Amino acid sequence: MSKKNESLGKTIGVVLALCLVCSILVAGSAVALKPLQEKNAALAMQRNILDAAGILEPGMDIPAVYNERINALVVSLKDYQVQQDVNPADFDNRKAAGDPDTSTRLQKSEDIAGIGTMETMTEVYLVMDENGNRDGAVLHIRGQGLWGTMYGLISLEDDLNTVRGVNFYEHSETPGLGGEITNPSWVKTWEGKELFGDDGNVKFDLVKGGASNEHQVDALSGATLTSNGVDALIDFWMSDKAYGPLLAKLRKGELTNG
Repeated sequence: MSKKNESLGKTIGVVLALCLVCSILVAGSAVALKPLQEKNAALAMQRNILDAAGILEPGMDIPAVYNERINALVVSLKDYQVQQDVNPADFDNRKAAGDPDTSTRLQKSEDIAGIGTMETMTEVYLVMDENGNRDGAVLHIRGQGLWGTMYGLISLEDDLNTVRGVNFYEHSETPGLGGEITNPSWVKTWEGKELFGDDGNVKFDLVKGGASNEHQVDALSGATLTSNGVDALIDFWMSDKAYGPLLAKLRKGELTNG
């Protein structure tokens, strides 16, 4: 009996030792790979921003073009001032929205995009032309689709009204239906559309049966809930509760440093 117990003890000891070694290796790998993962995530976001802005081309040096053509700013969504003490390279909109210290919970009646909480600061990407003048802006947008949150970027011309491009870079919508929000043919239909009417209110709309004016885009066929979600997130983010005052300040050149 003692030999059996001794053998069992050795077996358990070996198993525990192996588990410990494996845990150390996994933890070490995670720590070692984190900088690379963060670098890849930053590169992917730069690519998404350039794509939305209509600048992305095959084979281009993405970081170099991004640094040359994009001026990233972190702006308060409370007083709409640039936050000079926050490095855009270290800022993450999604983390800010999930942190109680950097977000506010929305009332159900105002949360038409179904996002739950709204960040108190956001990253704004000013698109610069070859002469260093502002040539538009790219903004984060997100909202609830059929199966989860749709994350995207919308690019506006320098009038900050006309859509230059849109990029829904992360979603869980149904392939072939709601998943068509990434279809280049549908995305292209956004180009040249206007978000606001002459009265300054949001007029953009996804419609069934064919877009008929400068404020309309065709809804996705067979994906009513996804289309409704896209419609709602544009209505929310372009409203006075989100980017409306920010865009007004940008148009007037009144975006000031905090």
